[in-house]
Formats: sequence, structure tokens, C-alpha cells
Amino acid sequence: MSLYQFPRDILTFQDASFEPLHGYARALNLIRRALTPRQKHWAHVSLRVNATGLTTTPIPYQSDLFEMALDFVKHRVIVNTSRGAQWETRLRGQPLSQFWDELNDALAEMKIFPNATEPEYTDAAPFYDAACVEKYWRALSQVDILLRQFRGELRQETSPVQFWAHHFDLAMLWFSGRLVSGQDANDEEQADEQMNFGFSVGDETIREPYFYITAYPLPENFIGSKLPTGAYWHTSGFNGAVMLYKILAASDEPDALLLEFWRSVQKRGEELMRD
Repeated sequence: MSLYQFPRDILTFQDASFEPLHGYARALNLIRRALTPRQKHWAHVSLRVNATGLTTTPIPYQSDLFEMALDFVKHRVIVNTSRGAQWETRLRGQPLSQFWDELNDALAEMKIFPNATEPEYTDAAPFYDAACVEKYWRALSQVDILLRQFRGELRQETSPVQFWAHHFDLAMLWFSGRLVSGQDANDEEQADEQMNFGFSVGDETIREPYFYITAYPLPENFIGSKLPTGAYWHTSGFNGAVMLYKILAASDEPDALLLEFWRSVQKRGEELMRD
């Protein structure tokens, strides 16, 4: 029996708790983006998984550092600085506008002024279901561990395993090391041949949590290649291999199933990219 146990029902983009959680993550993302030095493939914008939730990792401000984190175990946002200052407040479903003001007021008290772009707000009534968030966190934390394991098996360059607040997905890029013909070599977004491995809570394309694998540029004969049990090729909205989260959650060996999905599709993609 596997040590990995994934909750059957987790947060989806259609749940009431998704909107405030999505907003809180975007707020941290915008402040990190405003102050973090640029990194390849937008890695200065993404968040990271830590022991209890999501973190910005240390952000430079003048000669100091500060870090912001969303704690999904005790349901709070926390700010720590390299000078020992700390602030926190409870995640209680407060509107994003209120969360943004509370967070920036706390940073100002610490003499940190990010001057970040404000997130877009909505008028919908917020709702925060701690139990729903905790189940999502259990799934996310295990996917992070497995994605890190998979990353460690790859010899070529990879991105960090990172959380993208905008689409609310955890993902990692793998790079073949080759440049895309006809693209400006200085434009990394368009020039680097790559594959993307990710986990989403769902969207308008697939309306439930799922794992995806995409490739850029799309190799000939990639779509339609043989896939492991439980996976399928998706061609509406985006082209890529998909495994629904519910398939993983129902498995007695979810870690083996997910790793085989990533490994087999990556191997096939790499073979086709070489041809």
C-alpha cells in the first residue's frame, strides 16, 4: 500500500472558497513580482510550496529581506523580515480589497513599501471553508513532493517546482536544451524547446481538478501517442496529455500512477523532439 493518500474531493475552481484563496495568492504574487529580480521563464513571479502552504520565498527590499506565506494548516497569512519583525492575520474569507489593505498596512509598519499593482477585485461575497482548503493542501503538498522527485530524475535543465497564482496550478518546466528554429534566441519564452508538467484545480476547459502535460513546440505525432492507464489526450482549448485527479485519488498506488504518467509522456516527447 502506498504511503500517499489523496483526498477524494478537493477544492475546485467552482467552489465558493476558491475565490478568496485565489485572490490571496494573487496578492502575494503581485508583491513578489514588484520586488524580486527577474528570473528566467517568470520564476520571479511564482510562489513555492512550503511545510504549511505557499510562500513567496525571501524577497529583497533595500538591504533586507522579507517573506510572506499563506498557512493552510492554521489558516493565516504571515510576514517575516530579516530584522526579526513578524505579522500575521487569520484567513477568514475577508474580501480581497480588505486583505490587500491589511497586508500592505502591515508591510508599511515594517517600513516596506512594495508599490505593487493592486489585484483586480470582484463584488462577490467571499466564503472560506477551512476544511475544504485543508483537503486541497493535503493533495497539493503530496503532488509537490512527487513533482520534485520527478524533477530530480531529469538530467536536462528544469524550472523550479512552482505555484502559479493566476491559473492556480503547480507546475514544472523541462527543457530539451535545443532552440526552436526560426525564433529569436534571446527570447527565452519562444526560443526554448520545452515540456510543462502541472496540476490544476480545474478551469473552463476542464471543469474538475486534473494533471496536464504540454509540449512547445508541439512535436509531430505527439498527440495520439500511447498513454498510461487513466490518461487521455485533450485537444479542446489546449493540446496535451491529461489525467483527472479523481483517477489518482481512487488508485491504491497514486504515486506510481502519477510518476508513470509523467515519465512515459516526457520520454515520448523527448524522443519526438530529437527526430
